[in-house]
Amino acid sequence: MKRIDIVRAVSKCDGLIVCNIGYPSRELYAVGDRSENFYMLGSMGMASSIGLGLALCQDKRVFVIDGDGSVLMNLGTLATLANNRIDNLCLIIVDNRSYGSTGGQKTCTSGQTDLALVARGAGNRDVVRVKTLPALADALAAFDQKNLIIVAEAEPGNADVPVIDLDPVAIKNRFMGKGFAPGA
Repeated sequence: MKRIDIVRAVSKCDGLIVCNIGYPSRELYAVGDRSENFYMLGSMGMASSIGLGLALCQDKRVFVIDGDGSVLMNLGTLATLANNRIDNLCLIIVDNRSYGSTGGQKTCTSGQTDLALVARGAGNRDVVRVKTLPALADALAAFDQKNLIIVAEAEPGNADVPVIDLDPVAIKNRFMGKGFAPGA
């Protein structure tokens, strides 16, 4: 399974989408740009924290596309999610065993680290691992009124997609104007 295929599947979900920095955001922009997408252009490791904040302050479903490298950079987020069980939050960790946006260096998940086990060890009850697009589709379809973490195994590599032609302020303003509504 390729990351862009995972991103494409999530882009079809009804809700807000927060996407990890670099190529994942570029891929989401290429396959399904919309005002309800929040593209991270910086702040590696913070997509899940931003998604949690969004889920806490409104009722829309929130999907976070994060990478294994970013989650490893902020492992505390898994404990925070476990201790703030938010029913409208789905974290999709794309585990391609590499830092895709910085040159493809291997992450610890290419060795002994298992992010699904780490997430469960942090106290998250609903954690699923998927290896195929049909399994991912089933997991996304099952997301309803529970805090769900999906670890989606993917091949290393980036899709050939253009750079996002929006600056960070435009992304924020567009998202807040149409995608995010406090208390909605």
